[in-house]
Amino acid sequence: MKNFALIGAAGYIAPRHLKAIKDTNNLLIAALDKNDSVGIMDSYFPKADFFVEFERFDRHIEKLKRQQNLQLDYVSICTPNYLHDSHIRMALRRGADAICEKPLVLNPWNVDALEAIEKETGNKINTILQLRLHPSIIALKNKIEKENKQGKYEVDLTYITSRGNWYDISWKGDESKSGGIATNIGVHFFDMLSWIFGNVQENKVHLREKHKASGYLEFEKARVRWFLSIDETTLPKVIQEKGQRTYRSITVNGEEIEFSSGFTDLHTTSYQEILQGNGFGLQEARQSIDIVHDIRNVELVNKGDKHLFLNKI
Repeated sequence: MKNFALIGAAGYIAPRHLKAIKDTNNLLIAALDKNDSVGIMDSYFPKADFFVEFERFDRHIEKLKRQQNLQLDYVSICTPNYLHDSHIRMALRRGADAICEKPLVLNPWNVDALEAIEKETGNKINTILQLRLHPSIIALKNKIEKENKQGKYEVDLTYITSRGNWYDISWKGDESKSGGIATNIGVHFFDMLSWIFGNVQENKVHLREKHKASGYLEFEKARVRWFLSIDETTLPKVIQEKGQRTYRSITVNGEEIEFSSGFTDLHTTSYQEILQGNGFGLQEARQSIDIVHDIRNVELVNKGDKHLFLNKI
């Protein structure tokens, strides 16, 4: 049984980490969040100590080590994106491995700095890239490798997940904290695409707004048109008429890849792999971090291979 701490216990994604810790028969000894709406902990670890101040949380971890000889094995990080870097450093300096939600960090140079501290401490940084563990995505990767196609695949990625007014007020609406829409809701798709189709060769952005973005990525094995949005008015009419607020589609050479189900236990699967020493680390995360950084910073272009949805805006 390993000892865990969790930072960001009041966040949206925290329950999946709490469940994963419990499902893998490990123990949460302490949790931290500046917000105290963490009643969800009663369903998993009611006896875990909880803090709303980082300093007291940090001191408590130190006391457990000094007074009870209780070693912290892992720190799970579910905090806003811009804090990941700092919280990963805290975990490693405490002698623990880190398990961090995506995006691991916001900028490529942050990966280099974390690589240095990983070497200094001897501890491991793991990130959650659960799409790599999804059966449908694994099947697609195997199919692509088996076909060994000479030309490039034609891929269209569309992800619209409506968000209310709260989004702009929260840290997610602040690009300096979230990295913007492509980072916040798109990074795991870009990771998935690079995992399947190889190194990125071209990155063009046609649209970059607060609530939607679109562009073109060319990988070794694929040409990808992508569209991301949190604006419900961009939903296809047939989806709006059904009263649904999310639309997700990936087509490869015109064939739809069905992966709308099968997400329920992927965090638990991720933890099982991490505990066996098979987690995704800095190098696995690097290319998707490069992609979203470039999407934020490259000059917009008006020409090239555009996503179909751009004609509707």
